Amino acid sequence: MGKKGKKEKGRGAEKTAAKMERKVSKRSRKEEEDLEALIAHFQTLDATRTQIVETPCPPPSPRLHASLSAHPEKDELILFGGEYFNGQKTFVYNELYVYNIKKDTWTKVEIPNPPPRRCAHQAVVVPQGGGQLWVFGGEFASPDGEQFYHYKDLWVLHLATKTWEQVRSTGGPSGRSGHRMVAWKKQLILFGGFHESTRDYIYYNDVYAFNLDTFSWSRLSPSGAGPTPRSGCQMSVTPQGGIVIYGGYSKQRVKKDVDRGTQHSDMYLLQPEDGKEGSWRWTRINPAGAKPTPRSGFSVAVTPNHQTLLFGGVCDEEEEESLEGDFLNDLHFYDATRNRWFTGQLKGPKSEKRKRRRGKKAEPEGPDRQEHGGTSAQEPLEVVREVVTEDGTVITIKQMFATPGPAGKPQSNEEDSPDEVGGPVVEPSPRSNAMLAVKHGRLYLYGGMFEAGDRQITLSDLYCLDLQKMQEWTALVEMDPGTQEWLEESDSEEDSNEGEGTEDEDSGESDKEAGDLVFSCSPGQAVSGGWPLELPDPGFAPTPSFPEEEPPRHCLPSGLQPACPG
Repeated sequence: MGKKGKKEKGRGAEKTAAKMERKVSKRSRKEEEDLEALIAHFQTLDATRTQIVETPCPPPSPRLHASLSAHPEKDELILFGGEYFNGQKTFVYNELYVYNIKKDTWTKVEIPNPPPRRCAHQAVVVPQGGGQLWVFGGEFASPDGEQFYHYKDLWVLHLATKTWEQVRSTGGPSGRSGHRMVAWKKQLILFGGFHESTRDYIYYNDVYAFNLDTFSWSRLSPSGAGPTPRSGCQMSVTPQGGIVIYGGYSKQRVKKDVDRGTQHSDMYLLQPEDGKEGSWRWTRINPAGAKPTPRSGFSVAVTPNHQTLLFGGVCDEEEEESLEGDFLNDLHFYDATRNRWFTGQLKGPKSEKRKRRRGKKAEPEGPDRQEHGGTSAQEPLEVVREVVTEDGTVITIKQMFATPGPAGKPQSNEEDSPDEVGGPVVEPSPRSNAMLAVKHGRLYLYGGMFEAGDRQITLSDLYCLDLQKMQEWTALVEMDPGTQEWLEESDSEEDSNEGEGTEDEDSGESDKEAGDLVFSCSPGQAVSGGWPLELPDPGFAPTPSFPEEEPPRHCLPSGLQPACPG
């Protein structure tokens, strides 16, 4: 009886999920029909391209939810898509940029018949045919950010010939964004994601495989209990041929108009079953070591020694009517061979040497320090600076720089052994939804976002870290967040929000009474959003003039010109 009841319960859950998917699909159909006209308009503009145009240009404008991929044969990084929000309007891109690592130069590549504009898609590079970039899904948002179109199309960029091709094959995943996709042998394996309409949403935990030889989709049905539905998780291939799923985000409705989010921190292994062609199984695993704190919006890359690298994200503190988050800039490494997490600690730039006091044992570093509860003998260096934004807001940024030793390695226990004492560690600011790529043992990080009160700061900086030396980040493109323009809600939007409740009015009054905003930026804990922020009269800033489909470009370092027009 117990087994029978369990099976019936499982079928009931499947029926409920299928019913919700039909409900979401029905309600989103009208929205997507409206957005299809806008997408078609942009595709008409793209159709005017008849030849490949490569234009040297400054770094791309700020964005998040783009894809950054390392070319399999050349010293290049490929940036595609993404989105930007300026406070009033959402911009979605299908621009293609190439960063030449050796020359430190950017090129905008315009290719006929590109995929429609999108963000939160997945892009995977494979070496076949001189290199191919496979792109699936993602979403397009209406300019007001209230409606979404979720793609279910599959595209391939042939890197050798610089041509886009849409691959049409039946039986693939439904439209979604926030999913994850990896290259496994001669297949693309896709997991999870979500689909959202104005009033409803659904998260997925299904698994699909796309065969790169036959160009055909198949849905996998792994045995065992797998991850719950989620988006934005870590997905990586292990040296043993398995696929690891870690973390992610999902939300569910607890009552009318109230949703509660979940930041997952569980880990699963998906692997083929021995002797059974096309059969897979799920296994829940519990890695040891210094595990990352629960978070969403983290970024993932795979190192040359097949370790999975996790960077940043945001740790949300959610209540029924409010959501605040601490943005992070810490590094974590997962070693699948040992099933263990390690904290990525930077050594810092080399400077003077000192001798440790006789008889004092070294404190363990990295994950060993965290597990044993030890503390670093070195005091962090605090740096405070003030940034005045274009609208007059004063932002005080306080950064705590630590100078620990190598990740996962205790210091020497020898008496009077010399210690390398580094200077302040240079790090990217805390952020979520940044783009990562690894090439020749170096980690490249681009863009992302963090929040300051009601403002969203979208980044366009580029950093590099040598994963062998783990010494310090190098800033290749810098950005001053204080220069980014933020537009307040228009009068019509404010009028439409009147009468929605006194809580909004009270919070608005508290904002006016607030003083400067302080970002506390220490490694791993920084930039807490949701604090009150004093803003000037919305009419103070002049209205910028820019093309309808492009945002203002006020975010580049001094001396740089605006990025190539999209």
